[in-house]
Amino acid sequence: MPLLPLLVPLYAEVAHAQPDAAQMQAMLATIDDRQQNSGDWTSLVFIEQKEQGKSDLLYEAVIYRRDVSDKLAILFTKPQQEAGKGYLRLDNNLFFYDPAVGQWERRTERERIGGTGSNRQDFDQSRLAEEYDPTWVETAPLGKYTTEHLKLTVKTGVDVAYPTVELWIDQATGNILKRQDFALSGKLMRTTFYPQWNKLFSPSKNAEVYFPKEIRIFDEVQAGTSTTIVIQQVDLNTLDDSIFTKAWLEAKSR
Repeated sequence: MPLLPLLVPLYAEVAHAQPDAAQMQAMLATIDDRQQNSGDWTSLVFIEQKEQGKSDLLYEAVIYRRDVSDKLAILFTKPQQEAGKGYLRLDNNLFFYDPAVGQWERRTERERIGGTGSNRQDFDQSRLAEEYDPTWVETAPLGKYTTEHLKLTVKTGVDVAYPTVELWIDQATGNILKRQDFALSGKLMRTTFYPQWNKLFSPSKNAEVYFPKEIRIFDEVQAGTSTTIVIQQVDLNTLDDSIFTKAWLEAKSR
């Protein structure tokens, strides 16, 4: 059953009362559904890494997704010393390829993509309802917005970067405005802001697909370290099957 029609009555109701378990699960399912495409996905992204006492670094990468089969490929194109490096998600495994050594290495969900403050979840489709169980914290202001503040706990047997997540969801739009990621110890690891969301009509889905135009990630462990991701040139046309293979990524690095 389509999830998007649930959004308006759901938020109209929770504006006056604490949402129950079914309503919170519907919030997460709506977020997931909005960001998933029934076809493929290609986007050009720019990643800026800032670290205290170091020069700022700027990366360019292309993201390839096939949401129906949970496939993801990330290919770095700039700067020159990073070009050809890539990541491939296959069967719930994340692999990294470095053309300098010509080898693939399996990486964890906590892998810092390209050595930045980002990880796989920042570029992949959203799976919040599939991976987490929500509890309600409060209805709270966030700047000029009124939000539903939820705490998410990872489901048993699911592999994620962070076992506990807190979300601030805009009541008016249903979009995530703020996210905090916590380690198993309860230590806050990252705070992420989503200042602007864009949408694009998908012919294969026959509906709009939402994506954050900009993602701002602040490292809560290393003071003064932040990562900004800008998503541009989103294309929803069908991709060749070969893109989601190790051979394709290896060939692009030559």
